Amino acid sequence: MIEARTPVLVLGLGNVVCTDDGAGIAAIHKLIREYAMPEGVVALDGGTLGLSLLPLVDSADQVILVDAVNAEGPPGTQVRIEGDEVAPTVYERLSPHQIGVADLLAGASLLDRYPERVVILGVVPKSIELGLERTPDVEAAIPELVRRVVEELTTLGYPPVPSENRDESYGSAGYVARTLGV
Repeated sequence: MIEARTPVLVLGLGNVVCTDDGAGIAAIHKLIREYAMPEGVVALDGGTLGLSLLPLVDSADQVILVDAVNAEGPPGTQVRIEGDEVAPTVYERLSPHQIGVADLLAGASLLDRYPERVVILGVVPKSIELGLERTPDVEAAIPELVRRVVEELTTLGYPPVPSENRDESYGSAGYVARTLGV
């Protein structure tokens, strides 16, 4: 368990080999490439690490999950979920590859370390079939999803700073796995 508290954790979730299920990962990588996170914010590619992310989530005061979300609307529709809707959403609306997210939040709750606030920002997928490329509607929605994450962080008092010189390995699933020792 990580002892230091993280005010805000931004986790990109999904599976990049399942077409639009990789939308959250694409968004988090774009965010990390284009912005420097202010002190107090950790932005990471959580991939499909599921319960392995528990030490990060249980040390965060607020969590923003970025993912493909099965919701009403055409592919690429932006989705924002918070409060009482988060628990049902992780069971019903996140892609089938993300059942680990439900377990992750349940684990944090069982440890009495559920974050003060959890927000899900995502896009409606068209396909989660095997494939490395996102569908055009979802790919076109990624910049807006990143803008919404930046807006959310700014509203929380943690405005990211545009940056051209970020280390692209920072925040990757491999970086997270090495950090957590998994």
